[in-house]
Amino acid sequence: MAAAARLGPVVDELALLEKALGLQSGNKYGAQGERQVPVLQTNNGPGLTGLITIASYLVKQAKKEQLLGSSAEEKAVVHQWLEYRVTQVGRQSSKEDTRTVLKDLNAHLEDKVYLAGNSFTLADILMYYGLHHVMVDLTVQEKETYLNVSRWFNHIQHYPGVRQHLTNVIFIKNRLYTNAH
Repeated sequence: MAAAARLGPVVDELALLEKALGLQSGNKYGAQGERQVPVLQTNNGPGLTGLITIASYLVKQAKKEQLLGSSAEEKAVVHQWLEYRVTQVGRQSSKEDTRTVLKDLNAHLEDKVYLAGNSFTLADILMYYGLHHVMVDLTVQEKETYLNVSRWFNHIQHYPGVRQHLTNVIFIKNRLYTNAH
């Protein structure tokens, strides 16, 4: 039952991605195997399996390949973050796992606007969708602890078409607490 429950959010993310890309929804999604891996049934052949595979297909279908990266290096970095999204963010099972993910992202985003550097990519979109439920539940102090993640998340949620019906996560602009005593 727990495995089946995990499919719902991933399918929701794919539906959100379709809308963000300007695609007509209507794709048929299912699940495969014990881990409930998402499957997209296409009209011309076998189904596509896995979040990264389906998301990349949708990006190409929308003719927005720039979201996959423009150079070979950027494409590799985008793919790296998509894998991280599936293997780390998609499998958080404890508060400690969540803290580790937020700590990793916070360090990475210290000198970057987007996950793949200077360009908004599919990695930013899927990471935003994967972290939304986490960010909604963070306290003000926790958001300040992960300041780079908070900055990035707030930027992505205001990117045109990305947030859609998801709750707007509030970030306080003024620091309530200072280090000075």
